[in-house]
Amino acid sequence: MRQKTALRRLQGLDRNGWHEISVKAQSVCQAASPRGVGDGGKVGRVGALRRPDAAARRHHLLLCILCWTDKFFRMIPALLLVLSVAAYRIASGLLIHSGATWLSNFTPLAAIALCSAAYFPKKYKFSVPLVTLFISDAVINFRYGAPLLDPQIVVRYAAIALVGCIGVLLQNRASLKTLLPGSIVGSALFYAVTNAFSWLTDPGYAKNFSGLVQSLTVGLPQYSATPSWMFFRNSLVSDLLFTVFFVVCMNVGQSRKRSGAGAARFRPAAAG
Repeated sequence: MRQKTALRRLQGLDRNGWHEISVKAQSVCQAASPRGVGDGGKVGRVGALRRPDAAARRHHLLLCILCWTDKFFRMIPALLLVLSVAAYRIASGLLIHSGATWLSNFTPLAAIALCSAAYFPKKYKFSVPLVTLFISDAVINFRYGAPLLDPQIVVRYAAIALVGCIGVLLQNRASLKTLLPGSIVGSALFYAVTNAFSWLTDPGYAKNFSGLVQSLTVGLPQYSATPSWMFFRNSLVSDLLFTVFFVVCMNVGQSRKRSGAGAARFRPAAAG
């Protein structure tokens, strides 16, 4: 009966009510210790209120779930942006052979890795960009009958992980001021690693310094319509644009949380 009553109260909450519970949930999840929750029915440092152990655990679990849900909903705009990029990469990959060469590599793979590692929770920092890359690779490679895994693709994934490490280094001071230069470095790193591997493995390149320069600038003669520098230009522009949109999405989510928390803090208590 108490659980049903609590559920009805949760369903009847407005936006400020949910923010108020989320703020309380975050404080509980950060301050409560397992020993405090189950030790004699006390809730540790959170409060001196006594309740049965099972009820205390249910209360703590509910608040932690609300805390996690609040964090997840703040990520939704950025996640939708990542999914939109994946859909765009698939569409552009299918249109390239229709003559839309200007779309070549206009996909912010490095920026997805950088921003995800800088903003997302720990378990999503690398999984989101790698899963996004894998899904789009699977669709495109299936369309053209290419293998899903080969040395070039493995190196591409490793380059994405390296760019993600830059994002981890910037996670405590993530902003446009730090992520835009980081995006430029990430784009250059991703381009240099993948093209250098092509130079090492492709027999069309001479294995000397001039061959390396060729791989980083014009590429192979049979691909003169899409030289290497065009790939780098498109990836750099798309990475910078994505970084701006991603940071704006995350800032919107965080500002909504702060405004909701402020409204909940200064809202007068209900009578009775």
